Amino acid sequence: MKVLVIGSGAREHALALALSRDPSVTSLAVAPGNPGTAEVAENLPVDALDPDAVAVLAGGFDLVVVGPEAPLVAGVADAVRAKGIPVFGPSQAAAQIEGSKSFAKDVMAAAGVPTAAADTCETADAAIAALESRRPPYVVKADGLAAGKGVLVTDDLLSAENFARDALSAAGSRVVVEDYLDGPEISLFAITDGTTVLPMLPAQDHKRVGDGDTGPNTGGMGAYTPVPWLPSGTVDEILDLVLQPVVDELAKRGTPFVGLLYAGLAITAEGPSVVEFNCRFGDPETQSVLALLDTPLGELLLKAATGALAGSELQWRSGASVTVVIAAENYPATPASGDEITVGSLPQGVHLLHAGTSDVDGRLVSAGGRVLSVTSVGLSLADARERAYAGVEQVTMRGGFSRSDIAARAVRGEISVPVRRSEP
Repeated sequence: MKVLVIGSGAREHALALALSRDPSVTSLAVAPGNPGTAEVAENLPVDALDPDAVAVLAGGFDLVVVGPEAPLVAGVADAVRAKGIPVFGPSQAAAQIEGSKSFAKDVMAAAGVPTAAADTCETADAAIAALESRRPPYVVKADGLAAGKGVLVTDDLLSAENFARDALSAAGSRVVVEDYLDGPEISLFAITDGTTVLPMLPAQDHKRVGDGDTGPNTGGMGAYTPVPWLPSGTVDEILDLVLQPVVDELAKRGTPFVGLLYAGLAITAEGPSVVEFNCRFGDPETQSVLALLDTPLGELLLKAATGALAGSELQWRSGASVTVVIAAENYPATPASGDEITVGSLPQGVHLLHAGTSDVDGRLVSAGGRVLSVTSVGLSLADARERAYAGVEQVTMRGGFSRSDIAARAVRGEISVPVRRSEP
């Protein structure tokens, strides 16, 4: 089959790499792609946020896979489906599960899904009142898309109030103020055709820019899978309590979710509770999760796109995978760009996935905040972590930096789940 991937980041490079390993994929293109995707696929120019342009480009392909959230929220999947082409990615209406935090809260309430109590606020006065009614840590979320950076968790009430004011400064904007969920977080992806739901391996992302989870939130500085501290049976519990009910509720509303449903969850003393939903593969978790997937990805995504997922099972490689992001100087504030990147000899089991890169006269240079993902596969989490950082050492870029502690606490056994207060 001929497959078109929409997007240009490390997530799309990981998708292209996995799709290129599927014998049923005879032709592979990425639009607009990056210098890394060009090594495994044909890069095609397109404005990924223009549904009509993507639909025209999709002609002649057997499957379209939409990577980022912004094209999905813009209705790209709808435009391609209207031409009769199978799409892995939700409709504009279903993508509101990520596009609007308040919509997601409404869906969860209707489906009986565990999540933090919250208030949706349209004015600064309402947000301040909601914050003052809570105890720290305070949690404020911009209602719309914010590239993983529209959330503030702080013990300082004034900072929370100022964040809410800034988020509400644009006309028609809203914020969600919610209770803090105490417990380690995981990301759980699920492939769904709108009815059947197949959970993938759980992963843990590292959101903050600095070692020890310090500094501002980013799009993600690294991830690992599997999650050794997660209690046995938790994935099945999340499928039953969270993923299947949300997919069923969206179908009941006439907006079936077809694609990748991503649940970010806190593992609390009351059990798993939803922090957020995303409507697409997460970045950088995808890089690690797909590195361990044995099931041919193209066939799997086509089954989901055509409502034929029932009876499918996922097969996984043994071992573990760690991804470390190399970011540009001054990320996430005003990242530097145009700096030359050189890469030495990567260790066995390590891949370099491009995100914010470009080719300038045959030179690879930085062109974004998160520039590269170094993804490793190892026999154990400790082995995979060692390989990933050996790979990081082979990359040279002025001002480039990465966290030095990705997966470190998990390797050392320092992450624990709160004692369960009650059974689900």
